[in-house]
Amino acid sequence: MIRELEQTKKAVPLFEGWQETMVWSCLQGVMGKIYADPREEPVSAMAVLGDFCFLAGRPYREFILAVMAGGSGMQGGDPPSGGQSAERERFMILVPRNDGWAEMIEECLGERAKRIVRYAIKKEPDVFDREKLQGIVDGLFCGYELKMMDEELFQYCGGMDWCRDWVAQYKDYDTYKRYGMGAVILRDGEPVSGASSYSGYIGGIEIQVDTREEYRRRGLALVCSAKLILECLGRGWYPSWDAQNIWSAGLAEKLGYHVDREYTAYEAVWKNGRTG
Repeated sequence: MIRELEQTKKAVPLFEGWQETMVWSCLQGVMGKIYADPREEPVSAMAVLGDFCFLAGRPYREFILAVMAGGSGMQGGDPPSGGQSAERERFMILVPRNDGWAEMIEECLGERAKRIVRYAIKKEPDVFDREKLQGIVDGLFCGYELKMMDEELFQYCGGMDWCRDWVAQYKDYDTYKRYGMGAVILRDGEPVSGASSYSGYIGGIEIQVDTREEYRRRGLALVCSAKLILECLGRGWYPSWDAQNIWSAGLAEKLGYHVDREYTAYEAVWKNGRTG
């Protein structure tokens, strides 16, 4: 039996040293959940938040199978079932802490899990040049409007597929105000680009950036990201960045971040409790 940990501190040793803010969110009880094996002192654990599942400790096959089965065999709380589209297609990114977990994912899922490379970005609180960031913000083209996320935008973005991830992990706007923030660029009153908190933890956020396809390659993501970083710094929060691909890593470097390392993750998609 896999159980949800109410005393998340029991899993801290298994995740120790993992510089991933979504894991911190789960351990702090801000959002997401920690699951563990049935031992009093667990040797295997996973942190689940939104579309992400972080696997740590001793590889445990039942974790992977339970996630892919929509939570079957898991004790306590809602099952970690991943993101869900209008077609009820589920999606999850599995991040192994070690090679043993990677081998277990491949063994359990085979070709149904796509191995990908992501880029971890260094966490350097004093790296940002505020004057440079403000210059980026001031360079926004005429005809566009830059706004911080308010309740109206929060509700609007939550109903749009392309930008739902800006707010999807927050149960309501009050929770978002407490643990998140975002900067949105509008054209004729409609959001076209934005940088927001995919998740929040005590002391910072994990940034999620996206731009409507027809408005890409205009520098809009750079502007709203710079604005969000400045607002985070003003509040004393750290704006954490994890790059999905080389283009995201390049955008991060323009803002002052530095790439730390590449790491392996797996993307899985399934319907009706079945992967593939």
